[in-house]
Amino acid sequence: MEKNHNKTRINTGSSLLLSIVLVFCILGAVVFSVAHKISMEMSSSAIHNLSESLALIKGTVEAILIKEAEFQKLIAQEIASTEDQERFIRSYNRNKTMVRISLIWSGETEGISNTGQVFSEEELDFSAGKTVDGLPISQSYINSMGTWAYTMKCPVTKDEEEIATLYVEYIYDSFEPSLPIGFYNGSAMLYIMDAKSERFVLKPQGIGERDAGHLNLADFYRANSIMEEDLQEEVANCIKSGNNFMFYHDIRGKDSLIYMWSVNDGAIYLIGYVPIEAIQQEGKTVNQNVLLVVVIMLAAFVICCILYYFNQKQQNRIRMEREAEKEIHNRQLAEALQAAQIASKSKTNFLSNMSHDIRTPMNAILGFTTLLAKDADNPAKVREYTRKITASGQHLLSLINDVLDVSKIESGKVVLTLGEFTLSSLVASVDAIIRPMAKGKEQNFDVSVTDIKHEYLIGDETRINQILINLLSNAVKYTPKGGNIWFRIIGLKQHTNRYEHIRIEVEDDGYGMTPEYLETIFDAFTRAENSTTNKVQGTGLGMAITKNIVELMGGTIEVTSQVDKGSLFRVELELRIPDSQEDEEFWKNSGIRRILAVDDDREICNTIKLLMKDTKVQVDMAFGGAMALDMIQNMNRKGENYDMILLDWKMPDLDGFETANRIREEMHNPVPILFLTAYDGDEVEEEAFHVGHSDVLAKPFFVSAFKEKILKMSIGRCEEKGEEGDDQAGSLKGLHFLVAEDNEINAEILMELLDIEEATCVIVENGQLAIQCFNQSSFGEFDGILMDVQMPVMNGYDAARAIRALNRKDAAEIPIIAMTANAFAEDVKEALDAGMNVHVSKPIDMGLLKKAVNHCIRRKESI
Repeated sequence: MEKNHNKTRINTGSSLLLSIVLVFCILGAVVFSVAHKISMEMSSSAIHNLSESLALIKGTVEAILIKEAEFQKLIAQEIASTEDQERFIRSYNRNKTMVRISLIWSGETEGISNTGQVFSEEELDFSAGKTVDGLPISQSYINSMGTWAYTMKCPVTKDEEEIATLYVEYIYDSFEPSLPIGFYNGSAMLYIMDAKSERFVLKPQGIGERDAGHLNLADFYRANSIMEEDLQEEVANCIKSGNNFMFYHDIRGKDSLIYMWSVNDGAIYLIGYVPIEAIQQEGKTVNQNVLLVVVIMLAAFVICCILYYFNQKQQNRIRMEREAEKEIHNRQLAEALQAAQIASKSKTNFLSNMSHDIRTPMNAILGFTTLLAKDADNPAKVREYTRKITASGQHLLSLINDVLDVSKIESGKVVLTLGEFTLSSLVASVDAIIRPMAKGKEQNFDVSVTDIKHEYLIGDETRINQILINLLSNAVKYTPKGGNIWFRIIGLKQHTNRYEHIRIEVEDDGYGMTPEYLETIFDAFTRAENSTTNKVQGTGLGMAITKNIVELMGGTIEVTSQVDKGSLFRVELELRIPDSQEDEEFWKNSGIRRILAVDDDREICNTIKLLMKDTKVQVDMAFGGAMALDMIQNMNRKGENYDMILLDWKMPDLDGFETANRIREEMHNPVPILFLTAYDGDEVEEEAFHVGHSDVLAKPFFVSAFKEKILKMSIGRCEEKGEEGDDQAGSLKGLHFLVAEDNEINAEILMELLDIEEATCVIVENGQLAIQCFNQSSFGEFDGILMDVQMPVMNGYDAARAIRALNRKDAAEIPIIAMTANAFAEDVKEALDAGMNVHVSKPIDMGLLKKAVNHCIRRKESI
């Protein structure tokens, strides 16, 4: 039985094998027969297809010519209806088809052209008598651009009278986009030939190889060995009569079909050849494809039979499942590795590149500290350096807070701290940080403020300062030595009279950025990467934080940049205008009723006048030293004087110093002079000292800075007279404090600062000792408590609550001021909830501390 079963299985296999062989033989015979028939039919139809292709190309070229002629007629009609035909011609721009348009008036031999050259018909040959849609067409020629061209002329008729002739030059290259890329797989050759000159005027791309020897018909004969005189004569007769012509010939060892196809009644010809094997190639390709399909089908049939016969389906399924499990496992491992690498890289980049933003203000602090040691004997410079160090330190503190606050920015939990500020203080603090950096790289740092109507604004000054420092510090870093940086604040049209609409521009001519990087510039931890900018270190947080802050303020930020040309950042904000008005009494009390602004830049004078509009002070403008002297002389003749003169330091005719000396000669009364300068003030201050009764005011002009300078000059005059001002306002003199501070250095600094203010203190190390010391003190012994928050034994919050709970009358009234490095909004709230009166963040700003203490003491006294 088993033998019979095996025999039956063998017979079944043999029958299957014979069936497959029989199918192969039948398919082979069918394929051979079909292939032979297709080859014969394709060969005969290929010639017909070639004729159709040439006819199509001919129709395309003739359609282009007719369209050009029709368009030229339209232009002629438009010229006829135009009042100033000459202007129309000269203003007509060339395009890819028409490269020159010319016009010759009737009865004249020369005319005008849109190229600005004199035009004459003598340079063209219309003797062949060929036309396109009734318009004569010239013989082909090489134009001024070095390409083959032809010209059609068209009469310009007005009121049924020919007033001129319009000539339009076209180039054969314009045919190329409309011609086929190629046929017969690029093996066919095609030229366009001018019939009269027999010169080849166009070789379309993609149709055969370019051959520099084929310049004309004779070169074509010579290059392809078509030297039979009777054949050449027959071709010449066909071209002369404008007929089509085809003939077979051996070209470079290949049997080929040469064609010469008439276009536009024989004005031009399509000339070329196609190898016979290329004509038959289509049939061979079809046969090969048919055979390939048959082979694939048979192979698939055999494979299916084999797979079915050996029952491999189950084994394949098991193998595929195992491979899928392995692939999933490998993918999970790869994803885990990639996630670990990304996390590690992000952490490393964040920590190692943190110096990018920290070093910016630190550079100013260290630099001015060095200068402070150098100029320790100069009180004026010491005060100036100290102010700039303070500004840089405050920016460094705000920067640290911002870095710690990145997660809050991303989650949308950051809250703006709105307050009134002046643009002058904002620009001055930014200038104090950026200018030394730019000067260190020998860069030009230009600051300008224009069209600003209100100097006092309401907004988050710290955040705006951060935006400016981020943009400007990047401009310095990514601009090479000796480059230029422009910082502009521009007043835009207000959408409402309650808000000042400003644009902030930061521009440089530095390295620039690629279009690819511009797409990710505002993403966190991204930096421009190239061989130049890789020298600049940074965290990549600056632009991301800047964009988030700008959008939080309801503003917009955009950037344009070109590599090696520089970048331009634009930030637009709308800041609320405070309700308070300018103090007119200040100007009356200071004796300032009329001033003269002298600057060769009219925009600066207009800005001064605009900002001083609300002060009721009359502002006269002079745009140079000579003009200023004339105006002062006119005032003297009237018996009047200016109360203050604002004088630009650098002017083209008379500079500021020379003008000031001439003013002193003209005026008997020593009118105060303020030199306006955007340069380093040391040189200007030295020159101003020699002028006498003068000072320096840094550009850009601000009313608040102007008032401050007036007060400074007034105090200086008072000091010269032996007068002393009242320095007691806001003083801590005579006050006694209880200080809870566990850090010895911080405690020592605070003690010294209080000693400078002539105040005393008792220092304890933690909150528990603070409670004991206060409880054991006599009533009124301490005027206030300065309380750190993070301390051992007992923190400041618990200590404040415990003091408020003491059974003493002054326990509920004594001012408690939180002094802590915890500077977030929730920290301020927690301090107030613990019973503290006010929150002052570290490092301690004595100005803020004095305001806080005096505010609390006044409030206590009022109670």
